[in-house]
Amino acid sequence: MDNIPLPLMGFLDYMETIKGKSKNTVKEYYYDLRTFFRYLKLQRGLVPKTADLESIFIGDIDVEFIKTITLNDLYGFISYVSFERDNSNHAKARKVSALRSFFNFLHTKMKLIDENPALDLETPKISSRQPVHLSLEEARELLDAVEGDFKERDYCILMLFLNCGLRLSELVSINISNIRGDTLTVIGKGNKERTVYLNQSCISAIDNYLRVRPRDGVKDRDALFISKRKQRISNKTVQYIVKKYIEKAGLDADKYSTHKLRHTAATLMYKHGNVDIRALQQILGHSNINTTQIYTHVDDQRLRDAVRKNPLATPDDNEHGEEKK
Repeated sequence: MDNIPLPLMGFLDYMETIKGKSKNTVKEYYYDLRTFFRYLKLQRGLVPKTADLESIFIGDIDVEFIKTITLNDLYGFISYVSFERDNSNHAKARKVSALRSFFNFLHTKMKLIDENPALDLETPKISSRQPVHLSLEEARELLDAVEGDFKERDYCILMLFLNCGLRLSELVSINISNIRGDTLTVIGKGNKERTVYLNQSCISAIDNYLRVRPRDGVKDRDALFISKRKQRISNKTVQYIVKKYIEKAGLDADKYSTHKLRHTAATLMYKHGNVDIRALQQILGHSNINTTQIYTHVDDQRLRDAVRKNPLATPDDNEHGEEKK
């Protein structure tokens, strides 16, 4: 993140150190706001019209420039990313959130601007989406597809995804010292620590992997998952591993990903484990119950069973209003 304007740098530091946002979230804020400033410079003729947006320098953006920004500029930007960059409503909503947070910081915290242009900026409506997930049979086929020199490691990775509903960043950051008996401590979004409970399948997979996990020459001795180069495994490598076995299992690699395995774990727990929605919220590390609610829409069979268990569900001889004789 080079050539960051001072107002933006101050905001990013505040979001990470004071608000406790994760590094990934802070990066997203940076990318969205960088795109916004590049768009403004292009719109205002401060760079040639033929300039490549991705190469526009923003290091010269200062408070005086920011003071000239209006609500119209913000809506113009959202329109631009919608029509010119084909952003979805989710992507646009994220950009609106970044703009609101940035201008709120400058206005209320730093007192650098007299008016907040994002005060009345509305968020695009986001339609609720059904979580994409593997069926129970597909999850088993994925696990059965594991083979090769790193089969114990790869099997353990998939098992933890499918049973615990971990985020990719949480899985990669697991330390051996975080595992105690049937519990695993992970650091989730916002640097929040939570306890994940391990079932017997996970415990067995971890034990089997630890028996063959490299020891000599390992750069991060406490890291659970080690790459071929004997260092902590990267996000990119885990994504490659998951995609490889999804394809090997004959599943759609464009449809399923590491995050879809998290959806799969949550869905299987809700459908087959009779997990209370509040408990599922804690397991997944959701700060808002609304995020967890998407899993209550995936199981129509539960709704059917609930209706069938109504004491009036069975028709009697009088269902057509005829008098009993």
